[in-house]
Amino acid sequence: MRIAGRAWVVGDDINTDLLYPATCFRLPPAERRWQTLSANRPGWAREVRPGDVLVAGSNFGMGSSRPAADNLRDLGIRLVVADSINGLFFRTAINTGLPILEVPGVSRSVREGSRLEADLTEGWVRTDGRELQGRPLPPFLARILEDGGVLARLAKQGYID
Repeated sequence: MRIAGRAWVVGDDINTDLLYPATCFRLPPAERRWQTLSANRPGWAREVRPGDVLVAGSNFGMGSSRPAADNLRDLGIRLVVADSINGLFFRTAINTGLPILEVPGVSRSVREGSRLEADLTEGWVRTDGRELQGRPLPPFLARILEDGGVLARLAKQGYID
């Protein structure tokens, strides 16, 4: 499963409060995505284009179980790659159909605006003439992503309508 796109680089400790601010709770679902990272990168959400990749440092997605992965997916982010990822956020991203990959050192190796290519099943990232190895996705998680998320996978298997 290969994905490529333009990289946006954010720092360490990007938590779910930044990805899904409290203002989102009062907004209609179609408007929530525009609040993503508004506290530390005002206007960023309006610059994202479908197919872009978010690159982060350590502790990405820490915090509550807010539906922050939905905001990123709804913006058109095609992949999240980070040095380290909170376990709850990691699985929430997979379940919602947002590809995500943990690659130690990636945030220091990617320049914003660079083209990044990743292979989730092999766990590598290539950018700016470098290749970094991360943790490959297990096949069962790759199948969930290929189907569009856990609900789509369950529907495909006939468990839900």
